[in-house]
This record gives sequence, structure tokens and C-alpha cells, in this order.
Amino acid sequence: MNTMRDNSSSSKSFLCITSGSFGEGLEMRGSDLDIMQVPKYIKVNADKQPDFDTSITYLSMDTDDVKPGFTQLRLEHCRIQYDLECCEEHNGKNYFSSALCKENMLLFGDKGKQIHGPCLTDKKGVFDYALSLHCKTWISSAVNWITRSGSSWPSHNVIQSILKHGVLFVPIGVHGSPTEDLEWRVSFSVAEKLLINTFTHTQLMCYALLKIILKDVIANDSECKDLLCSYFLKTILFWISEELPSYVWKPDNLIHCFMRCFNRLVYCVEYSVCLHYFIPDNNMFENKIEGHARDVLLNKLNKLQSYGWRCILFSDQISNFDVSMWNFPIEPLTLYVNDVQKIVQSSMLYIANGSLETYSELDIFNTGLLHNIRCHQFSLKHLYAYYISHRCSNLGQRLPLDGAIINNKCQYKQHKSCLSTLLMNVYHDAISGWLMIASLFYKTKQYRKALHIIRYSISKCTPDKLFFRLTLSDIHYQSIKLLSSNKKSVAYLLKILYVDFIRFKVNSTLTPEELLMEGWKKQYLYPSTAYAYFLSVLCHYHLNNIRQCQDSIQDLKIVIGERYLMADVRSTAEAYTLLGIVLQLFGDKESARQAFLQSLEIFQNESYNSASMRLLF
Repeated sequence: MNTMRDNSSSSKSFLCITSGSFGEGLEMRGSDLDIMQVPKYIKVNADKQPDFDTSITYLSMDTDDVKPGFTQLRLEHCRIQYDLECCEEHNGKNYFSSALCKENMLLFGDKGKQIHGPCLTDKKGVFDYALSLHCKTWISSAVNWITRSGSSWPSHNVIQSILKHGVLFVPIGVHGSPTEDLEWRVSFSVAEKLLINTFTHTQLMCYALLKIILKDVIANDSECKDLLCSYFLKTILFWISEELPSYVWKPDNLIHCFMRCFNRLVYCVEYSVCLHYFIPDNNMFENKIEGHARDVLLNKLNKLQSYGWRCILFSDQISNFDVSMWNFPIEPLTLYVNDVQKIVQSSMLYIANGSLETYSELDIFNTGLLHNIRCHQFSLKHLYAYYISHRCSNLGQRLPLDGAIINNKCQYKQHKSCLSTLLMNVYHDAISGWLMIASLFYKTKQYRKALHIIRYSISKCTPDKLFFRLTLSDIHYQSIKLLSSNKKSVAYLLKILYVDFIRFKVNSTLTPEELLMEGWKKQYLYPSTAYAYFLSVLCHYHLNNIRQCQDSIQDLKIVIGERYLMADVRSTAEAYTLLGIVLQLFGDKESARQAFLQSLEIFQNESYNSASMRLLF
């Protein structure tokens, strides 16, 4: 799903890569979302010079007097003034500055971000964005890796795929280096994802257990907190995967494999040596794991090592696990349901999908459509359709709906363009896409058409529907069982059974006027069930259908009272806000005020709850 979302998120100008644990397929407690944004108009040359293109900014590697695993990037050709502003002169030559690149991203990007290592991170620490530069060719400092391994891992095909993807560079230098601000770290993020994709279940389990030990046990000690990172653990696992025959990595050997990895970690700390997997000349523990810090960390690891494999029980994630469940065989349907449960409850997936933005280039979803057409596997077609649908929701909200245009032909073209885009927005869930179409009809004063779509949407709000953070019940299990028996993909299941939020982006052309508030600079987010009845009230109001208005208001109160298909307290709070707006519309100011107060009582974060501002009017 990450690869599909990355393909759908990329544009003519930028390539998006989901990296970190989530990008590798592991969603761990406390994980953040790491996104690498690769500009296609900047290319780094390793050795040979490519065919020259004036529309490209060219950089070349300069590794003189730089620690292995890092490089300076010398400017060879600049396409625009902005790229030149990211350069600093050094020894008579212009170099692309890692520090200036991050500062410029901070200056021109979204407010509220801060620099954290090579990334820009948000205040909550949920998103990490890293500008990354691409070199298509394999770099000379890592060339020995190609022929180093004498084992069957990684395979020849995997090695060739890794070489084809080249390497990336992220904006961070060697701490304390005289030229730190000009240095870039070589990133093998794509190569590492390809290697992890080859892992057996046992290898993945070892990786997950090591990360759990690090996060839950080692990092809990204030003196050890920032000494180790998951990248060191991944590196150790790569080395051992290369050393051990592939047949060793099987479930019966899980404890043996895990302890081999853990013992190697202890060894690395004891001797202050952790060699980079692709560039062994780079000792990642140099100037980091030494002196008193090394002694404290080693003492901690030795204590854990004395418990053997039972050291993992110091994590509450493991100690609370019901071992008796191992005695029961797992059926394929159970695995399918577990996958659905993970997707529905995945905060990272929810955040990642919600962060999909639409660039100005209209080719973004066309590229996705091209992938979709060329894809022969139905499961992959459904995945592409799923992410194209997400993108079209955003794109449809940016298309103009200018009521001031007198020319009916222009209005017709605008309406047709928006409707065509929104019709591709019905493939990621069962309801929200249709309600966005109803919003288009409402904005263009086609109230009866809007009501027809609303009634259709409400008819799909059945108890078997899934929503964010839902714990599956027997009803859901039976619905999923029916779809799984027909061999439907999870993406197809989401289209049929999942109920997403309604999200109106800032400056969306589809947001009903009644929702807009002067000074509110965040997106509007509402539960689909409540929004359906809210929009029904508005349509009947404009058609002077007083009785139907009252019926829809009553239905809105019922779904709020039952918290019907509502994910969390924020959903309920936003539903109360919708109720307050329609009560205000009918002049019942006191009841509206009570609804807004109820909204704030449930969800008190005034930065994200517009009810606080609505009380002022």
C-alpha cells in the first residue's frame, strides 16, 4: 500500500518515498511517518557525466576530506536562481548546502515545522519530511557490496534491482565537521526497503523484537535513551542475514536467530564498532558509543543478555501477550480479518492517507491511471483505484466553481470537470465520495439531485460498515467473511465496507457556505453519517421543505446519540457542531449554543474544534 500511495503522490516535479519503519511494513508503537521528497529536476552524478539537459540542476560528488558515507555536492549547472541560493562557496567552488536547503524548506514550507536531523518535523513529531537528492548510478564507495556476499542472500535479482535504483542523499553532515553544513549523508533507503521485502517472517520477527527491546526497555533508561537507534539494529540484521544460510531463518529457530542478533548488538557496543552495511569503512559508532556512555549502555545490555530470550518480557507489548493462543491453528480467513483489523486501526495509515496532497500538475492522477491500466493483477488495480480516489477528493475540491461566470458554457465545463473528478472519488470508501458529489450539487443549487445522492449514501450506512479505530464485531466478521470467500482484495473491501470522514480542505470550493468561518485556517473534518443528515437539512431548507428539515434534524440527533459509525470523541464533537449550525440556521440560538458547548466538552482542543469560534458569533 505504501508503494501504491507513493506512486499516486508523485508528480512531474517530485517523487515521494515512504521510508522508516512504516515504509518498511512495520507499524510500531510510537512510530512516526517518514516521507522522502525527491526533486526530479536535481540530479547527482557519481562518476560519469550524463547527457546534458538545461532544465536540470546537476551536482557532482566530492568525497575528499569527508567521512565515508558522506559527501559534498558540487554545483555543475544551475537551472534556476532558487537552487543557487542553496549554495555556499568553498575553495572557489559552489557547493549545495545541506543546512541552507533545510532552512529554505522551513522558510517556504508549512508553518509549525522544525528541523530535526535531516528532516523537517511537525510539532507533534508525527511527520518527518526529508528533501532527498537522487543519483541514478551506484557509488564507488559501495561497489564492493555488489560482490561481497558469498551466500544466497541477497539474490542476484535483488542486487540488480538495488543497483538500478541508485542511491539518495539526505541533508545532514558529520557532527562537528568543519564542513558539516555542506555535507550530505548517503541514504540507501530504497535499497534497504528492497532487502526487507525479501525477509522471511522469522527475519521480520527478529527485527520487530529488536525494535521493541530498544523502544520499550533500553530507551526507557535516561542515560541510554539517545545512544542507539533502529537503524543500527537493521544494519546488524542485514549483516547476520548475509552470514547465515537462508534455511536457518525459519520459525523453529526464532529464539536462536533473535539471540544471535542481540548478542551481536552487545558485541558491537562492547567494541564500539557497527559497520555500515553498504559502506563498511563507515563505523557508525565512531565518536558516539564510547567512554562513559558506552559503559552505561553495555552494562544495560549485559543485564538484559543474562535473561536470554526472556529479556523481551520486560516490554509490556510482549508480557501481555497470551501465549496460549499459539496452540490454536490460524485459518486463512483469520489472517484476512486480522489484516482488515490492522488497516482499520492503523493510525499511521490513516495519517498517511490524510496527508495526500494534490500538486498543481494534473498529471498526478493520470500517472496513477496509467499504472492502473497497465496493471494486470486485480488486487493491484483496486489499490491504485483506492489511492487515485483519495487524490481525486483533494483535486476535485480545488477545481473552480465560479458562480460569477455569466457564460453558461463556461459554467457547464466547470461543473462537468468537477463532477468527472469527483466520480473517481468513490473508490476508497462506501460513502464519503458520494457525499462529496452531493456537496457539489448543493453548491451549484441542484438541491434535488443532492438529496438523491444523500439518500443513496444514507442507505449504505448499515451496521456492518467499518470505520477508523473500530473493533470488529460478529456482524463485521460475517461481512468480511462473505467478501473473502469471493476472493476480494482488502482494497476492494474498503470500497464496499469502509466509511471515511468528510474532509474539506482549506479553500475548498465544495465546502457549504454554512460551514465556513472567517479566520479558520484548518480543514473541516466531519463523520459521514452526521454530515449526510446535515446536508439533507440544508437542501430541504432551500427547498422550503420544513417538515423534512425537522425530520433530518431529528435523524441527526439520533446518529449523534448513538455515535453511529463515529470513530472517536472528535467525530462526536464535530457532529454536535453540525447540529449547532443547523439549529442556528432555524433561529434556535440557545439550543445551538448548547450543541456547541457539548462539542467543546467532548473535544476540548480549540485549535481543531471550530465550535469555540462559533460560540463567539
